[in-house]
Amino acid sequence: MPEQPIFYPVLNFKYAAQIARDWNNTTDPFAGYVTRFEIDDDYSATFERRVVGGREHEELWVPAEELTEFNRHLTSAIDVVAAFFGPEFRGAIAKTGALAGMDAREQLRLLLDLSTEPDRMADALLGDAAATYLNFSFWALSEQSEEFSTIVRRAWDAAEVGIELPSLSEQPP
Repeated sequence: MPEQPIFYPVLNFKYAAQIARDWNNTTDPFAGYVTRFEIDDDYSATFERRVVGGREHEELWVPAEELTEFNRHLTSAIDVVAAFFGPEFRGAIAKTGALAGMDAREQLRLLLDLSTEPDRMADALLGDAAATYLNFSFWALSEQSEEFSTIVRRAWDAAEVGIELPSLSEQPP
């Protein structure tokens, strides 16, 4: 965050989920995401590891001015593995395409209506790829339908956007 002089990636899922669920989704934008990435071990060892509460509250402390260099040492893609949404979450408002002007909930309703028409659904999803990427976790968790998520993923993959949709591979504690 701009007001913080330190970027502090946490070092275990349980702690990351606690932050996302208990803090991040309670203030605007009412969403908390848990991401996973790998970084070069030798480089990460140059940063101080801090325990900031209980034993599981372990973080790396990376000065914010070193974030660009930190990113150069990533050895994997950054993946969204869990997400938490507060009741006031609106999501990314699409700027273009069939979803334009709609919040994440309205987009989900339209996409569910279009789910029997894969070509129209794909057009709607790709009309604003940024909104689709940002809202996918909310849609997938709200709908909790493997079929819906699969249809969205197929359309996304077919379009070769160049970035994977969030995997949401971890189960929240």
